[in-house]
Amino acid sequence: MDTKNKKIKQKQKTTESQFHYSLNSCSKLKDLCSAITLYESAVADNTRLNQHHFNTLLYLCSTALSDPAMKELSIEHGFRIFDHMVASGINPNEASITAVARLAAAQGNANYAFCLVKNMGVYNAIPRLRTYGPALFCFCEKLEAEKAYEVEEHMGKMGISLEEPELTALLKVSAETGRQQKVYGYLHKLRKTVSCVKKETAKVIEDWLKGFESDGILDMCLVKDAVLSNGGGWHGLGWIGKGKWIVQRGSVDVGGQCCCCGEQLACVDIGDAETQKFAESVAALAMDREAKANFSEFQNWLDKHAGYEAIIDGANVGLYQQNFAEGGFSISQLEAVVKDMYKRAGNKWPLVILHTKRLLALLENPSHRKLIEEWMEKDVLYATPHGSNDDWYWLFAAVKLRCLLVSNDEMRDHIFELLGSDFFLKWKERHLVHYTFVKGSLKLQLPAPFSVVIQESERGSWHVPISGDGDEESAKSWLCISRPSDCNRCGEDLTNKELSRTDDASHSEAQMISSTKPEMTSSDPSLNFENNTPPMLGKRKERTPSVV
Repeated sequence: MDTKNKKIKQKQKTTESQFHYSLNSCSKLKDLCSAITLYESAVADNTRLNQHHFNTLLYLCSTALSDPAMKELSIEHGFRIFDHMVASGINPNEASITAVARLAAAQGNANYAFCLVKNMGVYNAIPRLRTYGPALFCFCEKLEAEKAYEVEEHMGKMGISLEEPELTALLKVSAETGRQQKVYGYLHKLRKTVSCVKKETAKVIEDWLKGFESDGILDMCLVKDAVLSNGGGWHGLGWIGKGKWIVQRGSVDVGGQCCCCGEQLACVDIGDAETQKFAESVAALAMDREAKANFSEFQNWLDKHAGYEAIIDGANVGLYQQNFAEGGFSISQLEAVVKDMYKRAGNKWPLVILHTKRLLALLENPSHRKLIEEWMEKDVLYATPHGSNDDWYWLFAAVKLRCLLVSNDEMRDHIFELLGSDFFLKWKERHLVHYTFVKGSLKLQLPAPFSVVIQESERGSWHVPISGDGDEESAKSWLCISRPSDCNRCGEDLTNKELSRTDDASHSEAQMISSTKPEMTSSDPSLNFENNTPPMLGKRKERTPSVV
């Protein structure tokens, strides 16, 4: 290479490096004007621009849209830069398309923003949630509901799930254009997506229902069956009742009772279909990792012994806080949990899953043999075979029988992640019972008596939790959406309930005088039972809906 060509290349490299450095500085400072000046100089000097340079310029143009004084400048130069990018043979990526879609939406051209997303395949780019946002929000703002639904449909085909801002926009445009069934559908999509809605979302729901009169009449037997099948807390069959709604903001007490209408909120479980899928997933993974014959034998045994209300992770309980010098397996701890769950289930024995190796060790101890043999006789114990992992057995039993699981194992192991986080977390919230031993005294922490999620009752009322700053679940603000007839009926029920509580209190005082039962407590005030009979535990499939 001659000296002249070498100098030219060195000069070009220095120019491009300087441009790159200066442009990055503009990006950090969000200085669009300086970036445009740099760009104009680069074009004049024939400086080679790459994808990063174009994307940085487009990003600066899109972020400047929030400044009214810069809006026109950012739109004008943004489109010019994008056209230059394509003309230069540089394929736009997802970031490029997102930035230009924002420019188009700011111009009110939602059609172009959506067209950009639909044609991303030409550039081998894959859209994300943010890529669809400009077109979706723009259509919603312009009250072009059908086109907004088209964007949502396209997102679904691409496997992209909507989040609260997108669902709120669709809910609002549906409300403002009078599409009541769409509003109903988006309320349920919100229910599945978030636990507590933001204040902006609550306002949209509140404004809609204050002015909406429905004329929904459904077969109440179908509604009740749907509530049970879905796991409680919703039916999804449509609006129920006639006339105007009463929309109030209030709270829900620690037991799950709405302080506005008196209705009892449900403890929402996963539905029948999800439960079946969950059980099949656990079984499939277990069969893949365990000896198939052993786990198949357990499945067959469980089919013949399906009456348990609770499963106990025996090793987890027995080894709790036993990591001291002379610590070992504590049969007394396990016995305490067994007795407690037996009483809570109305004198029905729980099932303890324990490994054969540990069971044999307990049988060899004369002081434990009698208790273990008694449990074996009553089918309280199932011994998992050598080489097996207890976890698969107790988890499958709890899911299959839809009952409680006593364990402090949070199941965060990577193997459990294979089960899918969506319904797994929901299942744990409803079924996992934690425990502690304080100075030898057992304390159980049962699942909360209600779920902090959007709920639709079989009467047709709705309860929507609103996210706040407090940590206490029950202290959150709630939207109570009900009918006048429901409020009157709940008022009567509350009065009867108060009278019943007075009678129960008198009876309880008499019991406490002569009671010698041990203390059984829970961290939840509504589940505190001192010198009283513990509550009956029931499987979800046998429960009646939570209706006052």
